[in-house]
Amino acid sequence: MEKVPYLGQTLTRWQVGNSTFLAMPERGARLMNWHLTLGDGSVRDIVYWPELKTLDDFHKVRGGNPILFPFNARTFDRGELGFWNDPAGGRRPMPMHGFARQGAFKITQMNPRGFNAVLVPDAEAQAAYPFNYEFTVAYRFSELGLACEFTLRNFDSLPIPWSAGHHFYFTVPWREGLTRADYAIRIPSTRTLRQDATGQLVTGPALKPEEPLNNKALVDTFHLGLKSNTVMFGPTGAPGHVAVRNGTAASPPPEATFVTWSPDDTAPYYCVEPWMGPPNAPETKIGLHWVQPGQSQSFVIEVAVK
Repeated sequence: MEKVPYLGQTLTRWQVGNSTFLAMPERGARLMNWHLTLGDGSVRDIVYWPELKTLDDFHKVRGGNPILFPFNARTFDRGELGFWNDPAGGRRPMPMHGFARQGAFKITQMNPRGFNAVLVPDAEAQAAYPFNYEFTVAYRFSELGLACEFTLRNFDSLPIPWSAGHHFYFTVPWREGLTRADYAIRIPSTRTLRQDATGQLVTGPALKPEEPLNNKALVDTFHLGLKSNTVMFGPTGAPGHVAVRNGTAASPPPEATFVTWSPDDTAPYYCVEPWMGPPNAPETKIGLHWVQPGQSQSFVIEVAVK
């Protein structure tokens, strides 16, 4: 574990076996990059991070793993984007993907295998989410993987809603000479959804259990009704697949969600995102979780190279 200068700031680097992890815990609890040194000395990027000239708009960088809290993606209030109704019936603003990815975090623990960081809510966060709570992000790094645990503690007198998630940017393709068409993804889903322009969830495309990554029907699709908690993707017939686990239960809750997304066919990354539930959970109630007063609730995901 060491501190590294980066574009006028400082990031932290962890070396665990042949894996290297780079993060800026103070800024959005952001994992930036994970790369693996192979037996022949070459380096494979697992989690993608682009070359930057500045850290302006750091939270908008397409790379790493932005933290989505308290709600995923777009929230709506009666068809209007960017709002939600709190439990008391008050209309509140809510940024895209919530406010943690652009938020400040306080490091509470750092060691050779990871870190814990607690969100420090600013005025924007307090206006959007007016509760007395503590939100912690804890990363644990291993030789061929990582685990990340979100914990929401309720210090308020009323239940607090949430439906959080991750936005991993995975490097694809990672083998020279291959394209997305040479990669396949296996998602054990029995139901797909999409979100319409008013925020409502509508039926998604019919997909097979295994699809090539260049299938455009995968983009912006929410996969629910998971038969198991693990999604795997990689080049057909080759080792080194990426496995992403949503939760710790072998049979996840019916509303546990994986999202597949990419902006276009040429992007050097592909997003496979484990979420607690689909977007707009406060309005649809699908995938909305409640933490009772004086209690805490956790959401754990794991990523590994197989």
